[in-house]
Amino acid sequence: MRNYSTTKRVLVTGGAGFLGSHLCGRLLEKGYDVLCLDNMYTGTKENIAHMLGETRFEFMRHDVTFPLYVEVDEIFNLACPASPIHYQFDPVQTTKTSVHGAINMLGLAKRVKARILQASTSEVYGDPEVHPQEESYWGRVNPIGERACYDEGKRCAETLFFDYHRQHGLEIKVARIFNTYGPRMHPNDGRVVSNFIVQALKNEPITLYGDGMQTRSFCYVDDLVDGLIRLMASPADVIGPINLGNPVEYTVKQLAEKIIELTGSSSTMAFRPLPSDDPRQRQPNIGRAKELLDWEPTTELEEGLKKTIDYFENAFSA
Repeated sequence: MRNYSTTKRVLVTGGAGFLGSHLCGRLLEKGYDVLCLDNMYTGTKENIAHMLGETRFEFMRHDVTFPLYVEVDEIFNLACPASPIHYQFDPVQTTKTSVHGAINMLGLAKRVKARILQASTSEVYGDPEVHPQEESYWGRVNPIGERACYDEGKRCAETLFFDYHRQHGLEIKVARIFNTYGPRMHPNDGRVVSNFIVQALKNEPITLYGDGMQTRSFCYVDDLVDGLIRLMASPADVIGPINLGNPVEYTVKQLAEKIIELTGSSSTMAFRPLPSDDPRQRQPNIGRAKELLDWEPTTELEEGLKKTIDYFENAFSA
């Protein structure tokens, strides 16, 4: 089938979500045919509305926990709710999406001999004892905690990817994605950037958990998408896992202060108890990404936050 056309055909699962919709747009810009797959659990038609008229873009409503039969050259497997509020709402389905979804997409890749990339997560490191986190670290994860449906689901997906590679010779890529933000984030996804911006724009108290001194590293979505595309296009022996994220570390309190400043908000800070298994620190070591992909983020936090704030302001005024 693939000999009939020189245009690369790319499947993006979770393509109507925050990250997936940005990836679909970038792939279209590169001249690829894009099949966007999503069950719309957290994805929205609004995220992909500007692409629906493109002749090289196709949207299919489908759940990756069921088999899929299409002809494609590459697969970006992004399907899975990624925020604690969404993935803890139906934890059994979250695990199924990560594990059954991986099995089904790997089976598809095997059938059509496609290269496949797994969007894994920094959550595989859990509440880390190693800082910053590098890919050789095996993590410190609570396998029976409230976050385990996502943490262990993604860890199992990585296992499946490597076993398909070893057993069937499948061309795989595994990216471990750290905190990413930008336009099209869901306003109610419970993540700190979207939470803080929404609360600041409404002049509501900004909710911080614990003492606000836990750290995170924030990567702007355009930089992250560039990393995913570079990883997919890398030589076959560059498999991963490879950390993709911004190595500049901020406390959650510093982020809140910056967002209050940029929005001109009158919000104060409200402190709440720390959720179960919430990691104290999260910072990627991106040495492998620099060496193997010639990649590192270029968007400063303030620049990215301004674009994200503009998006939410326009969304609220629409």
